[in-house]
Amino acid sequence: MLRTVLSIRRFIAQVLCRFPSISYVPARRVSVFLPVPLFRRASPLAGRARTLAGTAAAALVFGVALSACSPTFDWRTVMNNDNGYTVDFPAKPGNDQRAVQIGGTPMQMAMQTAEAGNAVFAVGTVMLPDDSDATQRAALEFLRAGLARNVGAAPEAHAVQIPLAAGGKTPGLEMMVSGAAGANHESRTVYARLVARGRHVYQAAIVADQPLPQDQVDQFFSSFQLY
Repeated sequence: MLRTVLSIRRFIAQVLCRFPSISYVPARRVSVFLPVPLFRRASPLAGRARTLAGTAAAALVFGVALSACSPTFDWRTVMNNDNGYTVDFPAKPGNDQRAVQIGGTPMQMAMQTAEAGNAVFAVGTVMLPDDSDATQRAALEFLRAGLARNVGAAPEAHAVQIPLAAGGKTPGLEMMVSGAAGANHESRTVYARLVARGRHVYQAAIVADQPLPQDQVDQFFSSFQLY
């Protein structure tokens, strides 16, 4: 029996981790994932007892499998001294860099990204050729339009104050857009804050399959501070 239960546990965990939406399947449909019959019958009484044991074991296995796949937000503070900000990520971030064209001028954009649950948390930093108001505005518009265009939404944003690590605040933009992304038109919700400071323009963003609990959104954005 133990070997059978462990085998079922591995199977369910694989299925649930590959298809997260299955985690919302009602308990009465759990049997879809289990071999039938689970145990051989020796007698009607023994059969009923074993059926109860099998059901209990299956329920336990299903619960363990779900807990193994549950999104974990392991928040940690990351200080990016090179690009001048600090932020809390829900997992260990990776780093990347890419070339972008803004107003016909090539620029570099550094990215830090971390994935937790069904969401990606990212901070992008565009290195500007100068710190003029016109260059900053062009970069902010480039980022705002790009985020909205990726989900087929209007690039609507409102003013927000971005905290500074040394105290005080600086003006920025905040937006939340939803729509269909990619060739498969998958639903995405984007939360973002955009801000310019000196020769950097920043994009702190969350891209999720569905709207996130507000406390997770607040944790990320409230921790985003500029040097």
